[in-house]
Amino acid sequence: MKNNFSAGSKTLSALMLSAGVLFAPAVLGLAPAAQAAAVAGLPDFTELVDKVGPAVVNIRTTERLKLGQGAQGGPSDEEMQEFLRRFFGGAVPTPNPGGKAPRGRRQAPQGEEVQRGVGSGFIISPEGYVLTNAHVVDGADEVYVTLTDKREFKAKVLGADARTDVALLKVEGGKLPSLTMGDSSKIRVGEWVIAIGSPFNLENTVTAGIISAKSRDTGDYLALIQSDVAVNPGNSGGPLINMRGEVIGINSQIATLSGGYNGISFAVPIDEAMRVSDQLKKSGKVTRGRIGVQIGELSKEVAESLGLKSAQGAEVSLVEPGGPADKAGIRAGDIILKFNGVQINRSSDLPRLVGGSALGSQATVTIWRKGAQQELSVAIAELEADKSAKAKAEAAKPKAELAANALGLKVSDLTPAQKKALDLDGGAAVDAAEGVAARAGLHAGDVILQLNNVEIKDARQFNAAVAKLDPKKASVVLVRRGDVTQFVSLRPAAK
Repeated sequence: MKNNFSAGSKTLSALMLSAGVLFAPAVLGLAPAAQAAAVAGLPDFTELVDKVGPAVVNIRTTERLKLGQGAQGGPSDEEMQEFLRRFFGGAVPTPNPGGKAPRGRRQAPQGEEVQRGVGSGFIISPEGYVLTNAHVVDGADEVYVTLTDKREFKAKVLGADARTDVALLKVEGGKLPSLTMGDSSKIRVGEWVIAIGSPFNLENTVTAGIISAKSRDTGDYLALIQSDVAVNPGNSGGPLINMRGEVIGINSQIATLSGGYNGISFAVPIDEAMRVSDQLKKSGKVTRGRIGVQIGELSKEVAESLGLKSAQGAEVSLVEPGGPADKAGIRAGDIILKFNGVQINRSSDLPRLVGGSALGSQATVTIWRKGAQQELSVAIAELEADKSAKAKAEAAKPKAELAANALGLKVSDLTPAQKKALDLDGGAAVDAAEGVAARAGLHAGDVILQLNNVEIKDARQFNAAVAKLDPKKASVVLVRRGDVTQFVSLRPAAK
């Protein structure tokens, strides 16, 4: 790697030198005023850092040792896996010279306080309210906040929200420096931003870059701000600041394969962070809405088979029995297109919209069912931490009735007991899958509910419909597997 890197550096230097020779006459030919304008156009962060730096804090967390716990306990395998995804504010393990395993750990007295990790944060009001990441303070027994003037305070954790990775702290200090909150909805891709934090416990380190994307969907509850600002372990919880000195995000994650910075970092939008902090300040927790559905991404093939012009929407794979969606008439296999008139572009848009709705309010949900749009009114209930939308019963293995059809499925009728347990009026139970069905992942125990938007009543009807399919066109079946319902695109075998 060293040789390759050296070679790459020489190549890059040669290219830069060539560019300098080629363009030197043009640069030298610029008028003095033009040259001054070019220099003046470069960003200067000095005044900005002087202005906002004092309100950025170092956060140190400690824990009290429990009986039998070593004073120098290292991270677990799960914690190291999490480190590869998040640059949590933890102390970086010191390499072991020679690769030898430690012989043992010092057994400290129970209750002794030892350092757990280091992160960052920032003061949002002179009264001492501090924002940081939830994962920075998670599991800590004590939290200490240190300012740039070396004042240190013991902080109280008012609340933390794991879904958005936001935590609110309170320190007792008067006339503290604070930052101004910006509007993360108005940020623009390409604008300059800076991050200030404590990477590797190097307090008040400033790095700069640009916003790379505004709403990057990382699979979490929030769409995050992506930037190329250098952030590393210990930067967690620090502010992402625009050129006006306003906070537009909280640095929270990086995309990495090695655990180090690779040019892609993510920040929680400050608009959402402030909404969360307001709730944490009032009650110490965050309440969110729910409608009781489990959803999946809508594929292009399924969208076309259902007659939709584009793969926009959320596919309902499970409806919680007795939940708000169930009472409103939403069924597994429906495609949710809009929520209160807002288009659902990706399935992840729906939980964000529902979560932000007022509890007890009525929402209008636009669905796609059997080639037509419908609007249903759904009540918003409270999202519970361990709420599950799973059904109570599982289907028993049905008996085979017919040979495999053109989709590679051997099916049989559901028994009355199975229909009751699954709360179904009809359907065809899969006894075996081969060919195209097996390659698509179907297997015994699945239940076929629909074929190309037509409800399946029994095995004989399903086989008759499959026999009429055009092998040149893909068909879509609605499949239930245990608790989950999902559309699967299949192309029948040629006759």
